[in-house]
Amino acid sequence: MICVSNELTASVTDFDPTPLPPLREVIAEHGLRARKSLGQNFLLDLNLTARIARSAGDLSGCGVVEIGPGPGGLTRALLATDAREIVAVERDPRCLAALAPLAAYSGGRLRVIEGDARAIDITTICPAPRVIVANLPYNVATVLLTDWLEIIARDPHAVGSMTLMFQREVAQRLAAKPGSRAYGRLSVFAQWLCAVNIAFDIPARAFTPPPKVTSTVVRITPRAIPLAEADSAVLQRVTAAAFGQRRKMLRTSLATLGCDPHALLATAGIEPTARAETLDVTAFCALARVFAADRKNTLESGGVSGS
Repeated sequence: MICVSNELTASVTDFDPTPLPPLREVIAEHGLRARKSLGQNFLLDLNLTARIARSAGDLSGCGVVEIGPGPGGLTRALLATDAREIVAVERDPRCLAALAPLAAYSGGRLRVIEGDARAIDITTICPAPRVIVANLPYNVATVLLTDWLEIIARDPHAVGSMTLMFQREVAQRLAAKPGSRAYGRLSVFAQWLCAVNIAFDIPARAFTPPPKVTSTVVRITPRAIPLAEADSAVLQRVTAAAFGQRRKMLRTSLATLGCDPHALLATAGIEPTARAETLDVTAFCALARVFAADRKNTLESGGVSGS
């Protein structure tokens, strides 16, 4: 998706953050002590927040959805781009108060929505073209990404790109290739729908308070069409079975699907002695198509399909 400049974006580069108070002052004024229950780790280095915004590419004419803006460090960097608007979703009342002056200063380009991002459909809060740029709370990052991938599975054009920060372990899982220890369900689902590229790491010391892990920024770009034909729900069911017992051969792990795993694998052209981590995304899609056809045939013949 290419975001196109329009009249609204003609003067956005005039945004000058100089009059704004330092982020540490904002945190002190509003008592923004990071809460572990909310997965909060504030990134205050404006050079790093600007680098994240640059990693999102050309945002001209785009609406940007940001999750968990906190005191607004990344939000300021996004306002300094040519984005059409920034829609920030925040559930912490303290941060809402801290963001209010920034919203007022933004000239109408920043909208702050109070709520839990897990309960919000991003397509309803920000008109297309839209992208997502966020330092995601670690405790909900994978859940949110899976929800957004489901949206992309239904409409590949719903999101232009996602530039997201995860703990490094999750980022490695997203970009992992077959045969690696990190390769799993999340790798398959994400890469089926998107191109995944690691951008850069951010050390723990850059955050307040510092987390116990290194963070990684990842650029995720939806494909025009998925890598191979498959039903999203069926693909996830197959990968759940396969990776649920990843050390076992597929002839054993896929038995939990409630069908004959030998017949399933043979039809898909996969060796029964193979293990989940050796299959690429297209092979999993082939398994999903065969399993879906098997279930359909079983239902049409009056039998009982796997549950």
